[in-house]
Amino acid sequence: MTNRSAVSILLTAALFVPVAAQAQSKSGELAKQLSQLLDEKKLESFAAADAQNAGVFVAAMYYPGTELLVVSAKHFNPPAFTEKLAQKNYQDAYADLNAGAVAGSRLLVMDTFADGLVASPKGGTAPDSIDGSVSMTFDGNWKKAKQTEEEYMKAFQSADAAYAHALEVLIAKLKSPGSEVP
Repeated sequence: MTNRSAVSILLTAALFVPVAAQAQSKSGELAKQLSQLLDEKKLESFAAADAQNAGVFVAAMYYPGTELLVVSAKHFNPPAFTEKLAQKNYQDAYADLNAGAVAGSRLLVMDTFADGLVASPKGGTAPDSIDGSVSMTFDGNWKKAKQTEEEYMKAFQSADAAYAHALEVLIAKLKSPGSEVP
């Protein structure tokens, strides 16, 4: 078999691999990194301002080995929320951001196992989900969601990118001076 034939066969095979199998999570390593930082600092919650998006805040609740809940939103009263951050009252900040988000600005990610978003969980494990302008459960069943596989994967990739950004905001803040335990 020539190299040209081998390349042709590989390219043809790649076209027939299901879209879900091709998905790569951007949030996987970041979720693990954030979990490790929260463990090291003995924190179950944390929050920070998103320096790249004026008026947007990110907050997390962490249940070690079980779940990572991350909310990103604009808060209806930024000065009051900023005061919670200054006081390092992260648990209240999480609850307040989740409940006090400006309409249409909230994205809540429910990351089962704190391992990043997974498009299609294996072995009957609990799926990850998002809630915001669009709510979606990533259980791999795009037909149940009344979507094509491509639409499902596009929604997954969009949610994963937004989640990865939120995780990056929290990680950067946790690594910065002054983020020690309250």
